[in-house]
Amino acid sequence: MSTTVQVHYDQEVATITLNRPEKMNALNEELLQTLRDKMVEVEHSSAKIVILTGEGHAFSAGGDLNMILQASEASEFKNIMATIKEIVMTFYQMPKLTISAINGAAAGLGLSLALAADYVIAKKDAKIAMNFIGIGLIPDGGGHFFMEQRLGLAKAKHVIWKGEKMTAEKALQSGIIDSIAEHNLQQTLNAYINYLQNTPILAMIESKKVLHEQQIPKLKAILDAETKGQLAMRQTQDHQEGIQAFLDKRKPNFTAQ
Repeated sequence: MSTTVQVHYDQEVATITLNRPEKMNALNEELLQTLRDKMVEVEHSSAKIVILTGEGHAFSAGGDLNMILQASEASEFKNIMATIKEIVMTFYQMPKLTISAINGAAAGLGLSLALAADYVIAKKDAKIAMNFIGIGLIPDGGGHFFMEQRLGLAKAKHVIWKGEKMTAEKALQSGIIDSIAEHNLQQTLNAYINYLQNTPILAMIESKKVLHEQQIPKLKAILDAETKGQLAMRQTQDHQEGIQAFLDKRKPNFTAQ
C-alpha cells in the first residue's frame, strides 16, 4: 500500500497529507493515484472539514519532473491528466468545507490543487508560484480556472504568463491566497477550524454546493482544454529547451517554436 498520501481523522476533521517530503511532495504518478483514492475515501467519510497539506517543508513543488520526462506516449500522458482531473473534480465538489494549509513551497500543479480548496492559508515564509511557463507549459489541474476565479481574467493571464515566485504576502495582496499564518501554521489552522465548528456548517456546505454547481461545467471544460494544451506544448522546442535549461540550472532561450 502506498504511503505517499496520509489521511488522519479527528472527529469531524479529516487531514490529507501529501507525503513525499524528500522530494518536496512532488506529484508523481503513484502519489496522484493514491491522492485520487484518498479524496474519494474522505468524500464519503463523516468529516465536515477537510484539510489538504504537505509533510515536511513544502506543500508541493508541483508535478514530478521524472514523471513529465517519462510520460513519452500520448496515451500515458492522457492517463495522468485524467487522474489529475478526477482529483480536482472530487476536491472541488466535495460536500465539506475544505482548507489548503500551505506549509512551504506551492508551485505548478501543487498550487492548482491548493487553490481548489474553499480557503487557502499559507505560512508567512511560503513561496507561491504558478510557474509552468518556465518550462514552456501551461497550467493544469484547473490552474486557469482557479486563477481566473480568484484574480479575474486579465490578472490571471498576467500572473500565469509571468510565472513569478511570490512571497505569501504578495500572494495574499493579489488575492491568490486568503490568509497568512504569521507565526505557527497549525495554531492558525486550529483557530480557524474552531471558528468553523461554531458556525452552521451544513448551511455553509449547502451554499458551497449552490455556487459550485454553476461552475462545474466550466471547470470540466477547462480541465479538458488543459489536457489538449499540455499535449500540444509538450511537442514544442520551447518546452524541450525549458526542461534542459532547468536541468542545466540556466536561463532558457525560448524561440517560440
